[in-house]
This record gives sequence, C-alpha cells and structure tokens, in this order.
Amino acid sequence: MNIILLGPPGAGKGTQARILVEERNMMQLSTGDMLREAKDSGSEMGQIVAGVMARGELVTDEIVIGLIREKLCSDTQGGVIFDGFPRTLGQADALGKLLEENGKQIDAVVEMQVDDAALIARITARSTCGACGEVYNDQTKPWPSNGKCINCGGTDIKRRADDNEDSLKQRLMEYYKKTSPLLGYYYARGDLKSVNGLGEIDQVKSEIAAALK
Repeated sequence: MNIILLGPPGAGKGTQARILVEERNMMQLSTGDMLREAKDSGSEMGQIVAGVMARGELVTDEIVIGLIREKLCSDTQGGVIFDGFPRTLGQADALGKLLEENGKQIDAVVEMQVDDAALIARITARSTCGACGEVYNDQTKPWPSNGKCINCGGTDIKRRADDNEDSLKQRLMEYYKKTSPLLGYYYARGDLKSVNGLGEIDQVKSEIAAALK
C-alpha cells in the first residue's frame, strides 16, 4: 500500500511511520530526511539541494518531486508512507501524476486528528534522544531515570527550540492555512480515513491498521 499520513505538527506521524516501516516493511519518505540525504549524497540532485539550502532559499516542489521519483525507482514492494508531503493542493496534484506515471496510486490517506490544546500540552513536554531520535514525553513517557535512552543507550536528550506554546500556535496556524485543505481533497476522492492522534501509541497503531484494511 502507498499511504499519506496527515496531521498537524506533533500529531505523532513520525512515530506511527516508524512502526509501519518495522512491521510492514514499508518505506518512509519524509521530506526533511530526503533533503538531508540528498544534500550529503554528492549526486547531481544533491548538489542542487545543497546549493538551494546554502542560499537559504526554499526547496521547490519540483525538487521534492524529483527526490520522490528517485525513491520510487528503488525497492518499494512493501509500499510507501508519505510523511510531510504533500503539504498543498498543488503538491497533491503533482504527487498523483508522479505515481500514475509509475503505475502506482495512493491507497489511503490517514488523518491523525488532534485537539489543539491537548496537542500543545503534549508537545511542550516532548524531548528526543539525540543519537537515535526516540521520542519521550515528560508526562506519558519520561526520560529513563538512569539517564539512558531505552532504544540505543544514548545520554543526549534534546528539546526543539520551537517546542513552546507561541511557536506551536504559529505552526498550527500555518498547517490549517496550507495543509488542511488536503482533507477535503482526499475526502472527495474517497481516500480519507481518520484516527485519534492523541491516543496511546498502541491504540493509534491499531486504529491505523483498521483504517488500512
């Protein structure tokens, strides 16, 4: 299956994508990860990305689509998870055309629904392991008392500088202005499924599994 995970910042898209990768052998295509990987690769596309980022410019939709095209040429038999893309209606159209060119389609779009106030409370308590990216939360999954990450044993705990209430409200506003129209777009296509993004990780995992049946 090829799926899109939609939801505001902090809804848990990355966590659920990692679970799908581990359990279903899917490939996660995260815009940020692809750009960093391309920049460090030294390839022709990578040099273009590095130049754009060095100039402090925004990466164009054409570049992102080009990176996705490269990934689709690799082994994607387990299916693809699009995480962080598309963000706009124009990107959704471009992605649809690209998949069609490659004989593929979007099988489901999973919206991770959240309550904004609860989301802000959760994110401001969030931290990650600097070594492996394991996510922690001061209330629901605190950093281990021995000071070591449960996943890799690392001791470098990080908090995003923009994980504060004012910054989060601004990021949510940007999401609602630019990305939320995708919900109507995919609903009209009959692809949209909704789950409770603020449930426990295993609960959200189960709801996503049911939505993908």
